[in-house]
Amino acid sequence: MQGQNMIETKRLKIYAASKEQMEAFIAAQSVDVLKAAYTEMLDGCLAHTDQWEWYAIWMIELKDGTHIGELCFKGINEYGSAEIGYGIADEYQDRGYATEAIMTVVAWALQQNKINSVTAEVAKENIASIRVLEKSGFEPTGRTGEEGPLYIRRTTKEKRGE
Repeated sequence: MQGQNMIETKRLKIYAASKEQMEAFIAAQSVDVLKAAYTEMLDGCLAHTDQWEWYAIWMIELKDGTHIGELCFKGINEYGSAEIGYGIADEYQDRGYATEAIMTVVAWALQQNKINSVTAEVAKENIASIRVLEKSGFEPTGRTGEEGPLYIRRTTKEKRGE
């Protein structure tokens, strides 16, 4: 599945990076914490090649190819839930790109057979990210994870067979 998923919106191209793209992206990182996180994603892809898109770095680009951010899923748990993480470069924030990307990719994820929900953790002081989640249909769970409050977006009842 390497790099084959291309999701387009009005303004964006979003796709799961290939092994080569991830290796180049990791090599270009100057922040050790990010380099380690992205390396962990690549390791997940290589360990689960049949679930590439659920471990890969997803590139977020403007239609002209300008790279503006990334998102990722953190695998699929035994309950059919995938956690999502995302970030948009500072100079492209406050333009609705994160909401556009998250709404679109989460809608794609929830259409996949094995997915029942998508979750996200966000620091409670990260008001902008909380707004992205709320605009993207996520609801607070009332629980807190390592990074902060947990949010969830579930599939429709029709898909779950209820």
